[in-house]
Amino acid sequence: MTSDKPGGIQPLIYKAHSWTWAQYVVGKVEVTDKGDNPRFIISTLTGEDPEKLYREIYCARGDMENRIKDQQLDLFADRTSSSRWWTNQWRLLLSGFAYCLFEELRQLLKKTELAKASVNTLRLRLLKIGAVVTRNTRRIRFLMSEAYPHQELFRLLYRRLKKT
Repeated sequence: MTSDKPGGIQPLIYKAHSWTWAQYVVGKVEVTDKGDNPRFIISTLTGEDPEKLYREIYCARGDMENRIKDQQLDLFADRTSSSRWWTNQWRLLLSGFAYCLFEELRQLLKKTELAKASVNTLRLRLLKIGAVVTRNTRRIRFLMSEAYPHQELFRLLYRRLKKT
């Protein structure tokens, strides 16, 4: 399959031997250093631009699966092992709340290296850090190690949080 479109995205009509009728297919072919990477999407959206169908619909689906994985693995939404319904419901509610907080962090981190980072990456780089906390009547101070590699990003996030 050759393509005039950027990124190797090409629409075509295809009918496999076992299919009753032909289907609209959008194909994307890439060759990377790991080898060939062909992808084919069968769709009933024949009027859609193939580029839009691939980038905005198909890729968005994959991104949504990543968000579900964030919720289950990093925020423990799958931990519903109690025999009591309310206990499990409470755990899911807390997990959903935590996810909303991380989404807000992602919004505050727009145009940075962590703008599309996973929940686990955000947690490890910005929240799970060592610091000395000192408190007096007027202020709370966080004294971080000079070796902390994401100090500037942390300060940027702090300034953006302060504005909201």
